[in-house]
Amino acid sequence: MGKIHTGATLTPSFRDFLPAWVTRQSWYDGSGSLRPTGFFRFEDPAGEVGVETHLLHDGEAVYQVPLTYRPGPLEGGALVTTAEHSVLGTRWIYDAVTDPVWIAAILHLVATGGASEPSSRNGFEAEARGRLLRPGVDGVVIDLDRRVVPAGPPEDAVGVVTGSWQQDGAAKSGRLAVLRQTGPNT
Repeated sequence: MGKIHTGATLTPSFRDFLPAWVTRQSWYDGSGSLRPTGFFRFEDPAGEVGVETHLLHDGEAVYQVPLTYRPGPLEGGALVTTAEHSVLGTRWIYDAVTDPVWIAAILHLVATGGASEPSSRNGFEAEARGRLLRPGVDGVVIDLDRRVVPAGPPEDAVGVVTGSWQQDGAAKSGRLAVLRQTGPNT
């Protein structure tokens, strides 16, 4: 995992760019009153890419925004912004669903039945857990629930990622992603 540099700053900060970016996305249907709810991280085995998911709520609706932080541009990636990290320098911040490091982290989480790394900012702790439902499946697609749903996995799921967090003093949980088979198993 990319090392967390305690006390480091990011300019622009998440508060400056993330809510504005989210409100411009087609999957967002809230009022624009986004507040942080939780954060969790995944490990990049190479230690180069920061992989973090932000949970934001707008009323009762919770949205997840997985991001990757890279030391350079990612060809074909969906750039959210560039920012200056006070220790690491310029970071290219991407919508993680377009980043192979995030995809590998989700597949690994589900395959191993693992949990995300803790990433607490100002008490906003959250966790993601993977669960493999049908082993031995080749070829899957990750369907991310941008708006977190309180449902279990659908019948055609081969794996699921669920999350838990605190919101306004109450324990909450929901489905974050579903893995589905892309074709017949060979």
